Amino acid sequence: MWRLLALVVSAAALAAPRPAMAGDPYAFFDWDVSYVTAAPLGVKQQVIGINGKFPGPVVNITTNWNVVVNVLNDLDEPLLITWNGIQHRKNCWQDGVLGTNCPIPSGWNWTYEFQVKDQIGSFFYFPSTGLQRAAGGFGGIVVNNRGVIAVPFGRPDGDITILIGDWYNRNHTDLRKMLDEGKELGMPDGVLINGKGPYRYNDSLVPAGIEHETIDVHPGRTYRIRVHNVGTSTSLNFRIQGHNMLLVETEGSYTTQQNYTSLDVHVGQSYSFLLTTDQNASSDYYVVASARIVNESLWQRVTGVAVLRYSNSGGAASGPLPDPPQDQYDKTLSMNQARSVRWNLSAGAARPNPQGSFRYSSINVTQAYLLRSTEPVEIGGKLRAALNGLSFSSPETPLRLADAYGVEGAYTLDFPERPDPAARPRVARSVINGTYRGFMELIFQNNDTRMQSYHVDGYAVFVVGMDYGEWTEASRGTYNKGDSVARSTVQVYPGAWTAVLVSLDNVGFWNVRSQKLDSWYLGQEVYVRVVNPEDGANKTEMAVPHNALYCGQLHKYQKEQTPHHKTAAAVRPLAAQRQIVALVMLVVGALVFAS
Repeated sequence: MWRLLALVVSAAALAAPRPAMAGDPYAFFDWDVSYVTAAPLGVKQQVIGINGKFPGPVVNITTNWNVVVNVLNDLDEPLLITWNGIQHRKNCWQDGVLGTNCPIPSGWNWTYEFQVKDQIGSFFYFPSTGLQRAAGGFGGIVVNNRGVIAVPFGRPDGDITILIGDWYNRNHTDLRKMLDEGKELGMPDGVLINGKGPYRYNDSLVPAGIEHETIDVHPGRTYRIRVHNVGTSTSLNFRIQGHNMLLVETEGSYTTQQNYTSLDVHVGQSYSFLLTTDQNASSDYYVVASARIVNESLWQRVTGVAVLRYSNSGGAASGPLPDPPQDQYDKTLSMNQARSVRWNLSAGAARPNPQGSFRYSSINVTQAYLLRSTEPVEIGGKLRAALNGLSFSSPETPLRLADAYGVEGAYTLDFPERPDPAARPRVARSVINGTYRGFMELIFQNNDTRMQSYHVDGYAVFVVGMDYGEWTEASRGTYNKGDSVARSTVQVYPGAWTAVLVSLDNVGFWNVRSQKLDSWYLGQEVYVRVVNPEDGANKTEMAVPHNALYCGQLHKYQKEQTPHHKTAAAVRPLAAQRQIVALVMLVVGALVFAS
């Protein structure tokens, strides 16, 4: 016992110089990421589970908490986990993408440690490399408000996470091979809701023996429903039979509160609603996620169906599904719905001051980039996707790590502000050079025939405008300069544009990517480099983590791990280690408080 106490005190002394996060609580998670055999659509296949579960667990935390996730890679290929919408203030080292992190080798473990600084809301995590999200490995993230911060609605009676997404019966390695061979992935085989296939609402469309999701509720109560589209490439329309959904938040921003009978949730997006169980419960109710912006007659099978079951339900759900929007390919209806999602200016978020106190319209834009996407093209004999004619080449040495160690030639800072119509598409590792504390305008121009959605790591961006046709300078006159919602993933309709504004106050390398996995895999991404030239003491960015993995041109710095694929015997020391670390953090917190 005395030896353990000495170890704790010694560790506390070593930990004291770390970033001042010790005053906030810590949440610890041990994840064994491995393959699991499942048959969500009736066909046995290899999916990615966490601690043997598919989907993974919900990470339930609170503003400013420190999150420590020890990940053991039990797959047969490298792994990274990214945290969709978590901003990692001053700490892009934890972002979990190839521009900032070396992947975790098979059989190795690595520990993420980050703080959800000044954030609230609904997010999710997923594996970010090699099309692995198409096999699972995803789960929800709930960041609760601190008790001292008012929330713009009453306390719900329950909190329910719903993961929706298109799904293929082929393993992700097979999908990857298709893209490598220049083929398209084609129509998905269905839609999963919380990792399960559709309720058998139609005997001809849904075979027998498929497990479906059941959401249990009590009458006369209000539930917060958090919906995330974690799929591969399909926009989905979400609806709950017989119920209105009161939209209250999206990706960390409280919204104006509006009722929807259905809402389009595009790939990578998250919303939360209040659902009041005020129906008569004569039977169960359908919960539906169906393909959107497609030809409905051809995509009818691409529909996920779960069941909402009241505790006093009179019987099983039956009959036709609730109607989708009248025309599944009606892009104008969907865009108008997207425009209706507005920022709640009077509500506070993670802090007590109202969201609307940040007046983005009064800030001058210092940099502007128009990012044009087109259909994938062949470059050097390979199918590639590009932005402004540049298809990003994944780095062997993470870009931020290369900067830290002075590795030359890892990337170039010549990403074009506008597409050059005369330039031939090419593969490059070109980076946007962002100005620290500047205000950047990004215009996503979708000249593809398919729906797109784009994500910006490290920030929430203001979605100030979207419309059909080509963006021009005159388009700025249509921007919403008052209550545009701030979020991290935006949809861009075929033949249309979406404009966002972002304040570059978070130092690091930040990924801007297509959320459609096939486009991302084929190179439709770029990084924004944000450097504070005056920071010589790690005040605006944390130092390289003590446990950083090294690869590429820096592999010589890496200490080898003996592959330790998890066994029952390995669980006990890992749990003991976590208890010791928790005790260390308590001591560190006491020391910080005492000082």
